[in-house]
Parts: sequence; C-alpha cells; structure tokens
Amino acid sequence: MKAVVLVGGFGSRLRPLTIDVPKQMIPVVGVTMLERVLRHLRSHGVEEAVLALGYLPDVFQEAFPSGESMGVKLRYSVESEPLDTAGAVRLAVDTAQIDSTFLVVNGDILSSFDLSSLVRFHKKSKGMATIALTPVDDPSRFGVVVSDKHGRVHSFVEKPALDSAPTNLINAGAYVFEPEALTVAQVGVPISMERLVFPELAKRRELFALEMPGYWIDAGTPASLLKVSLDILKGNIKGSDLSGLQSAGEGLDGSVSVDPLVSVKGSYVGRDCVFEGIVDVRNSVLEEGVTICSQATVRDSVVLPGAVVGEGALIDCSIVGHGAIVPPGSIVVNGSVVSRYAELTPGCQVVGERIPS
Repeated sequence: MKAVVLVGGFGSRLRPLTIDVPKQMIPVVGVTMLERVLRHLRSHGVEEAVLALGYLPDVFQEAFPSGESMGVKLRYSVESEPLDTAGAVRLAVDTAQIDSTFLVVNGDILSSFDLSSLVRFHKKSKGMATIALTPVDDPSRFGVVVSDKHGRVHSFVEKPALDSAPTNLINAGAYVFEPEALTVAQVGVPISMERLVFPELAKRRELFALEMPGYWIDAGTPASLLKVSLDILKGNIKGSDLSGLQSAGEGLDGSVSVDPLVSVKGSYVGRDCVFEGIVDVRNSVLEEGVTICSQATVRDSVVLPGAVVGEGALIDCSIVGHGAIVPPGSIVVNGSVVSRYAELTPGCQVVGERIPS
C-alpha cells in the first residue's frame, strides 16, 4: 500500500523551534517525528510514502539521500505555492501516479492507531474516503465529525461549544482514500480537505468515519511535543511503534554509565552528550551532543541536539532548542521554549515564554 504524508506546513505553532527546520524533522526521543510516522505506516503494510512538501523541502530530501527511511520507499511531491490539504494530496497522487486505495496522514500526528483495521473498514463500507476519529475531552477546540451507527458521515461541526457539542469525536488526521475521491480537486489549485472535499463527499453519502482506540497526539505545539516526548520516555504508550523507538544513544534510566557525581534518573541520553561535574537530570530527554555543565539541573524537559546548559542553570518543564546556549545561573521554567541557536543572557529568568518570541 502507498501513503501520502502531509509535511508541507510552516510549523507556525512550534515557533521558534521551526524557524529554519520543518517540525517533522525535530527529534522526538532520538528519532525524528517523521521517522516515527513512517515506522508506524510500515508496520501496517505501507511500502511507499509520498512526502507532500512545501516549507523547506530540501531539508527532507537531504535527510534521506537513499530515498528510503524505516523500510519505506520515499517519493517527493513539492508545492510551488501552498495548496492547502486537499490540493497537496491531489498533487502527491498525480506525482506518484497512485491508482488504488491509499492512506493519508498528517506528519505532525503521532498515534498508536491500528491503520490496518481502518483500511479494512474502508473497503467494507465501499465509500470513497474514510476518516479516523479520536475522542477528546474538549471538542470545542476542534472540528467534530457526526456519523451514524454504520459510520456514514452526515455533518461537521467546527469548534462547537462544549455543552452543545453533538459528539466528542474529532478528525484524527488519518484517512483512507480511493483516488476517485479527489476528482473535485484540480491539480495545482489550493483546496481544503476539511472545508470542501469532505463536505462534498458527505453530501454524496460516500464518506465514512471510524473511531480508533489508542494513543493520539497532535505534536505540533511546544506543549504537545514535550508531552509526547515524556510519554514515550515514561513508557506511557503501550503496544505501539511509539514505545521504545529511539536511536542507539547511551540509553535510558539504568543504562547510562557516567561519573558517580552525575545523577541521571528516568531520562534518555543521546550520543555524545557531555556532563561537566555534578549535574542532576531527571525525567528528561537529552538529544545528541548536549552539554550539561556543573551544578545544572534539568527536570521534565527536552534539550535538543547540541544545546548547552550552563553552570548552575535550571531547566524545568521546558524545551531548549537545537544549539541553544543557556548561560550560567539562568532559569528556564513553566513551559518555556528557547529558540534554535539562541544565546540567553547570563542569570536570566525565562518563565512561560518563547525566546525569541
């Protein structure tokens, strides 16, 4: 089976971590977000994926020079201008000449969904497209999908009030399509899947939906990126490709061999990390090449590749970007995000901020 992976967005919600890198190329416990998506697809029979590219397409092409990742052959569909969701999928289908049932997934969604069962349901329903649904506590933040007991979609309600939402099931960003479903979208013309294609298919009674059990997260915000990283770290995601998938770094808690003065508990430590003197790292992710200086503390946080946490600094419940420098005595706490290659002022206090904003 083939799949289209939507990775063309600007990553605006993850700024400033995405100023010069697509969000799907940010590591999530040793492995990029995109590689996690590809491995999940491969486990459900996908042998070829078309990356629908827009923002910084060269980054993806240079990252996979062999044209393959996680056992999946890669092809590239590059937008010359933003085409929205359906436009991007339509161009990808045309580029790769997809002529049979295929999957579409958002590249910033990480889940443990049984995509094989979604495909089986789609074929049994004999519709043109099928949407994976997931329940959420607060559907007022999303568009909800209303379907009958057979899964046939009747309507969409965008961001309903919590007390009047007809359901708590939302579009989970994973779909099964027949190529004919996209005939309403012209190649090279911007068109929205959610606002135009899906409502048209629903009107024709050719659109179905299926609730999918399991872990699901939109990893496209700093808070959700931090959450999924710590969920993977703590083993909170059972029986899925998200659990235990990391590169061959120095290990997780209990497998890190360091100086007795270094306290590393419940954490992932990537290759070539350096601990300078007495440090305290707890429940955190240190990606490749991170330096933690003497007397520094890192708790419930993610420190991305090449970053330096200075002497006596505190990082708590926050994300430090690729190559950033947190100087001695600095405090970065309460969901803060430090940009790629940023250099903070010594002794500064960053509380719940994005630096630079």
